[in-house]
Amino acid sequence: MSFTQIRQAPARLNRSELAVPGSSPKFFAKAAQGAADIVFLDLEDAVAPDDKPQARRNIIAALNEVDWGEKVVSLRINGLDTHYMYRDVVEVVEGGGGRLDLIMIPKVGTAADVYALDMLVSQIEAAKGWKKRIGFELIIESALGMQNVEAIAAASPRNESLHFGVADYSASIRARTVAIGGANPDYAVLTDKDGAGTRQVHWGDMWHYALARMVVAARANGLRPVDGPFGDFSDPDGYRAAARRAAALGCEGKWAIHPSQVALANECFSPSEEEVGRARRILEAMAEATKAGRGAVALDGKLIDLASIRQAEALVKKAEAIGRP
Repeated sequence: MSFTQIRQAPARLNRSELAVPGSSPKFFAKAAQGAADIVFLDLEDAVAPDDKPQARRNIIAALNEVDWGEKVVSLRINGLDTHYMYRDVVEVVEGGGGRLDLIMIPKVGTAADVYALDMLVSQIEAAKGWKKRIGFELIIESALGMQNVEAIAAASPRNESLHFGVADYSASIRARTVAIGGANPDYAVLTDKDGAGTRQVHWGDMWHYALARMVVAARANGLRPVDGPFGDFSDPDGYRAAARRAAALGCEGKWAIHPSQVALANECFSPSEEEVGRARRILEAMAEATKAGRGAVALDGKLIDLASIRQAEALVKKAEAIGRP
């Protein structure tokens, strides 16, 4: 391990993150009682400009009146390049009664963007005398944001997670797609002809590089990497495939833009009973190896060592957080 130690963000389950428009208060109570690990109340893309003042009032009322229980609640504000942002922060943070857990900052382009929000929120908390510190979720959804993702990830001790905003990112880099996430038939490899003259087409993941880079920046700074939206909520198989790719790359979870996607996200980002069982057996085997003075041991025909312990401990810890024995 490096002598430089990574400070980890507060531990939270972040398998599923449900988007709820601030202009649709009828959905608030249901979201509070639902299975999503985190609910973000949206003031940005899901709310028309004329509806934003009322949406703020709706969210303030919900923070004070809805029984959120232990649910983690986030607020997606408007971008720093709009005149809506400062009122989003001031009105909702001041009026929310301290119930807000996180602020989601869209279209973060530089570390200075995060600094600006940190200053404003710090002043509000100090003026209110609140001891609870609101955390930040940062959406990387532009070429500028991806260029500066490492500095953004390290920009504030409030930072908790990085999210990949695939729709605006694809627009920013002028990608040839109008889909929100998922695969693209143009992003494929054509194999050489086989003996019979046949050629195969293998689709690829056009978002692999961007998501992988964001994951590295997040993990290097102790943050949770989270995959963003999958637009076709009528395609559960496509959602699962995208979620599993993200999980394989190291993401903690994925957005749900429709309630039907919450269960899919929780499924894909929860370890299976088989995985948890193997992780526990790894820890038991390594404990026995340590007693015998060995640094590595074979289990089920495979080598396990100290790196295996770290992987197994992380998996068991997540299972315990979910409430799985």
